Amino acid sequence: MQIEEKPQPLNLGFWETFTAAPHRMMFFAGAVQLLLPLLFWTIELFGRYTQFWAPLELLIPATWVHGFIMLYGVFIFFIFGFLFTVYPRWMNGPLVPASSYISTFIWMCSGMLLFELGIFFNLFIAAIGIAIFMFGWALGQWALFKVYRAAPAQNKNYETILNIALTTGWLSAGSFLLWLLTDNWIYQAFSLKAGIWIFLLPILFTVSHRMLPFFTSSMVKDYVIVQPRLTLLIMLSASVLHLILDVAQLPQWLFLADIPMAVTAFYHTVKWGFMRSFVDRLLAVLHLAFIWLGIGMTLFSFQSLYLLISGELVLAKAPLHAITIGFFSTLLIAMASRVSLGHSGRLLILSTLSWVLFLGLQLTAVLRIMSDIVMINNLIAVNLNLIAAVLWLLCIAAWVMRYAPFYLSARVDNRPG
Repeated sequence: MQIEEKPQPLNLGFWETFTAAPHRMMFFAGAVQLLLPLLFWTIELFGRYTQFWAPLELLIPATWVHGFIMLYGVFIFFIFGFLFTVYPRWMNGPLVPASSYISTFIWMCSGMLLFELGIFFNLFIAAIGIAIFMFGWALGQWALFKVYRAAPAQNKNYETILNIALTTGWLSAGSFLLWLLTDNWIYQAFSLKAGIWIFLLPILFTVSHRMLPFFTSSMVKDYVIVQPRLTLLIMLSASVLHLILDVAQLPQWLFLADIPMAVTAFYHTVKWGFMRSFVDRLLAVLHLAFIWLGIGMTLFSFQSLYLLISGELVLAKAPLHAITIGFFSTLLIAMASRVSLGHSGRLLILSTLSWVLFLGLQLTAVLRIMSDIVMINNLIAVNLNLIAAVLWLLCIAAWVMRYAPFYLSARVDNRPG
């Protein structure tokens, strides 16, 4: 009779553990980068809206710093950590070498640290920081491309889209660097718009298109996977069109792009089984995050049509925050939680604490949206923007305290990785 051997404990040092898998380094850096700008932003808003202290003294406007870090300095760490892991699996390709993801981690972290110090003291240092950060980004993207090129898989549609979006994201981050070097505000404005419409939204929708039906099919009985290529084409084309109209300063015509995106998003919300996803919390958080895409694009569509008819901009940045906080941030937390549990050897079960934290993020999005609606602000005597920022910070801080230790310690099942 053959006796199955149990995995033996791995007595690895800290560095060997930390570098054992790409998601460990990248997710840890992303968690820190997510927490720091939220702390920075909360401090800034307290300075603006209270008498506790003065607003932070920066060499460039704090709003632009907040936008750049959140768009480029946070998500890319999680994106690389995820794609370094799944690219070889999706395409049956070679693994990403440890030397590649370690180099990417070191260069990108060093660059962001210099940038975040430079905005307080010296803009040239900040510019050098972005350049170093972009060099690390390029190393990571090259590592993914080598897997893509060597993989024998015939269907690489998802990976092709992701490669293109990573490239446009890199170029869009470079536009912010050009602004620092030339002081031409057009580069800064383009960077912050492009980071949403030709970088993060295409990547997060593509990953959702690839993964949400897959995850749902493993939990829901008699589930039919729906992944039409046409909806990918519609969403990506409309997202590019939104950017073109926005850059051309034609906000009253944005509905031409936004209505197709809203319809496409809600189509997938229904077809992917939003209501059926609540059989499992870890699955439900993914679907709850995704529904914000349809909500956000509906708000964008309404705002654009109302502007065309009346000439008034009634929702301000509410649609933007439905996308960035509601869709981007909550999908990031939902996906990162799932990967962190599974790749640390833990059961794929979302704890009650994590569920409450995720619901807190939903409330954060709602409060931030409400803060941009003048009618609501006139009725409520509290600053909803500040309350949303504090709640966002508390939820993310609690999430980081819960999940960051996973990346620094060995798997609980004593397996490698």
